[in-house]
Amino acid sequence: MRRTGADGGGVRERLGSALFTRVAGPDGPENRARIHGTPGPRWFGPDRPIRTVHGDASMFIGGLSALLLQSLHPLAMAAVSAHSGFRGDPWGRLQRTSTFLAVTTYGTAESAQEACDRVRAVHERVRGTTSEGTPYHAADPHLLGWVHVAEVYSFLRAHRRYGARPLSGADYDGYVADAARVAAALGVLDPPVDRAGLAERLNAYRSEVRATPEARDAARFLLLNPPVPLVARLPYGVLAANAVSLLPAWAAAELRLPRLPLVDSVCVRPLGCAFTSAVRWAMAPQRARTVQAVA
Repeated sequence: MRRTGADGGGVRERLGSALFTRVAGPDGPENRARIHGTPGPRWFGPDRPIRTVHGDASMFIGGLSALLLQSLHPLAMAAVSAHSGFRGDPWGRLQRTSTFLAVTTYGTAESAQEACDRVRAVHERVRGTTSEGTPYHAADPHLLGWVHVAEVYSFLRAHRRYGARPLSGADYDGYVADAARVAAALGVLDPPVDRAGLAERLNAYRSEVRATPEARDAARFLLLNPPVPLVARLPYGVLAANAVSLLPAWAAAELRLPRLPLVDSVCVRPLGCAFTSAVRWAMAPQRARTVQAVA
């Protein structure tokens, strides 16, 4: 009979492995070993803020919030709806995204550049027309800029609220600057390099963004009909509620998502902290294996 220890180590390891497999996919262990174990220079050293932010459990909430915010640009939403397959293969899309983030954050400089080049090649092929007749091209630097600032804004806010060790203001500026390195490699022109620039750029897009029927439909899918088993619906509901609470008030209003400040502060946020703490606890054995792989 296997001993689990006082902290329920067997349950912890099984839960952590299940989460890791969902997020990283069946090739997760192999990719992890290659990303962390391949020698060579990196874009970001061990002390860079991007490693702290992207390695924290708050990314679960920040990632979903980013998807909701990104959906508000009609051209971006049209491209996702027509080309990403997020409904037919949502877990595959998540796994590809998480692998890209891991490679660019922790991998060698050569691997990071290759990952960005592959994404750019895909973007070049993604073209179409919205239901309103407006043409779009995923490689458009301006459209890429929206996707970038919405993502960085969401990841930063999630870490500030739910991160294990929130950073200083200077380090969060450093995170925006680190993320700009990746954005530039993806084709974003002049990405913001600090929080003030990020807020200014996000605000500059306000006149372009709005909730189309496709965006509201995507929000219903992500929040109300997620592709998760019944046993996971309750924790996913906590994740979803906290993702909504991170959105700017205007974005939540556009998507017709209810926001009750008192409920947020008394119920939603504490549950979000508990959720990220549980994920952190479950994923700890995975982190230990990563450290052993590169030691």
